[in-house]
Amino acid sequence: MKLTTLILAGALAAPSALLAQENIDLTIASSHPTAIPWVGMMQTHFMAETDRLLAETGNYKITWNEAFGGALYKANATLSSVEDGVTDVGWVFSLLEGAELPLSQVSSYTPFATNNPPVQLATMQEMINTIPELKAEWEDHNIVVVGLTGTDSYDLYTKKPITSLADLNGMKISTAGVLGTWLSGTGANPVDGSLTTFYTDIQTGVSDGVLSLALGVFPAKLYEVAPYVTRVQMGTAFSGAIAVNKDSWDSLPAEVQDAMMKAGAYYTEAHGKDLLERPVAVMQKIVEAGASQNPPVTVTDMAEDQRTAWVNALPDLAGDWARDLDAKGLPGTTVLTAYMEGIKARGETPVRDWAARP
Repeated sequence: MKLTTLILAGALAAPSALLAQENIDLTIASSHPTAIPWVGMMQTHFMAETDRLLAETGNYKITWNEAFGGALYKANATLSSVEDGVTDVGWVFSLLEGAELPLSQVSSYTPFATNNPPVQLATMQEMINTIPELKAEWEDHNIVVVGLTGTDSYDLYTKKPITSLADLNGMKISTAGVLGTWLSGTGANPVDGSLTTFYTDIQTGVSDGVLSLALGVFPAKLYEVAPYVTRVQMGTAFSGAIAVNKDSWDSLPAEVQDAMMKAGAYYTEAHGKDLLERPVAVMQKIVEAGASQNPPVTVTDMAEDQRTAWVNALPDLAGDWARDLDAKGLPGTTVLTAYMEGIKARGETPVRDWAARP
C-alpha cells in the first residue's frame, strides 16, 4: 500500500509522467556522404532542429534511421527513391531530374545571374509558394518539400591550366545534368556526372576536368586529379531539396509536420549562409591540401575579358528553355521572369538578364 501511495503521489506531482511519449521511426537518406556540407547539415540542422522543437512538448520523439552516402540509392535515383518510399525523408538532387522537374531547372539555364546563394534560395522558395505549377511538379511525385539546397559558385578544375577561353576548345568537362549547357559556345564537350563520379572520370580520362564547386571539390578530393583551378564565378544553382514521401508525411501527427517544416526553413537559411561564407576558407584548404602534390594546386582568376567573352558566347539558353516549356503547356516564361525579377528585387545585378529578349 505504501509503495502504491508513493507511485500515485509521484504521478500527481508530475502529471506529464502519465503521458506516454510516442516514438516515430523515420528513415532519412541521401545519395551523397555527410562530408558534403549540405548533406551533413541534414544531420546538424534539419534533424537536430526537428528534435529540438519536438522536445519542447515531449509528445513525440523521432528515431532516425540514417542511410546517407548512397546506402539506399545513388545520385540518379534520388527523386524516385523518395517518391516510392524507399526512404521517408531524402535529399532530392533536382539538377539530375530535368525531365521530371523541368521548371525547377530555371537557375541551371541562367549562368552568371547571381553568386549569392541566400538570395537564390529565397527567390526559389517564394516561387514555389506562389507559382502553382512549380509546386505541383514536386507534389506530383508524391513528395512534400521541406527545405531547399543550392550551390556555391561554379569554377573550373582541370588537368591542365586554362589561360584563355580558347583553351577549353575540345576539352571534356564533367558537369552535373543540365549544367553542361553552361559550356555552350566554348568548344568544350560536357560529360554528365556528379560529385560521386567526377574523381574516377577525371582519373581515367573520361573527362579532362570538371565544372564544379569548392564545397564539393574539397571533400571529394578532386584537386588531386584536377589541380588547376580557374575561378570563373559562373554563378550558383538551385540543386534540390530535403523532401518527405507524401504517404509518410500524411501518417505524421500535425505537430511533427509543423516541426519538420520549421526545421526545413531553418536548414534552408543556414545552408544559404554557409554557401556564402564557407567557400573562401574551403578554397584555401584546397590550396593547402594540394600544395605537396605534383603538380601542386594552382588557383587563378579568369581574366575579365575572357569571362565576358564566355557570357556573350552563350546562346539564349534561358529563352530557349522557357519557350520550349511554354510550348508544352508549362509556364516557362513565367518562371524565368519571376526568377530574374526575384533576384534583382533582392539586390542582385545579373551579368546577363536572361529574361530580356535577345
